[in-house]
Amino acid sequence: MQKTIRASRRTFLSLVAAGALLMGSGNLASAGEAQDQMVEKAKFTVMDMTKRSEMGEFRKLLAVAKGVIVFPQVLKAGFFLGGAGGGGVLLGKDEAGNWSSPAFYKMGQGSIGLQFGAQVNELVLVIMTDKALQAIINNQVKLGGDLSAAVGPVGTTLGASTTTNLKVDVFSFAISKGLFIGASVEGSILTSNAEGNQSYYGQSVTSQQIVIDRMVSNPQADGLRSALVAAEAE
Repeated sequence: MQKTIRASRRTFLSLVAAGALLMGSGNLASAGEAQDQMVEKAKFTVMDMTKRSEMGEFRKLLAVAKGVIVFPQVLKAGFFLGGAGGGGVLLGKDEAGNWSSPAFYKMGQGSIGLQFGAQVNELVLVIMTDKALQAIINNQVKLGGDLSAAVGPVGTTLGASTTTNLKVDVFSFAISKGLFIGASVEGSILTSNAEGNQSYYGQSVTSQQIVIDRMVSNPQADGLRSALVAAEAE
């Protein structure tokens, strides 16, 4: 009788342990799925901006950019003042024009000043200098402080060659409720999301290893990279 009880107890404990393992695996899967969804949404953000007639300067700047950070969703509270934040992905471009795999980032702890007080739904930061790209990779940076930032030109004929001579590190382009809005990101802080990187690549990797050294890749991001290439060709 006691042997039967002990055997039943061992079986029960084994089932509990197995259940816990499955729950843990499920959490890991959910985390990885969240990163997949962010990359997929980032792809649609790039595609949406590319097709807009008023975004010609966005496409020109992207063609000569050193990198880009895409935030599929940025939340803002308040009118011209208040907190804002969101998650996004950083990709760098090498000398041959090839886009890297994405590294995950967070933006927050600052204020985003918006024309008309609208809420930002989608935001793309076009990185124009090697200094800016390396600074974002190396450290937590403050836009408008550590790096110069400006609202991206829209519906103008300024031209990418002229724009790059303005010595601006980062240009911002934003869409809210289907319409382009001017969004100043000065005061916003960019921080690497190590947990997001680990979930997406299944190992602990830094932004440097992903964007510059290109030690890892994930084919799930091929669509996002293709969207960036298509945007440059427009």
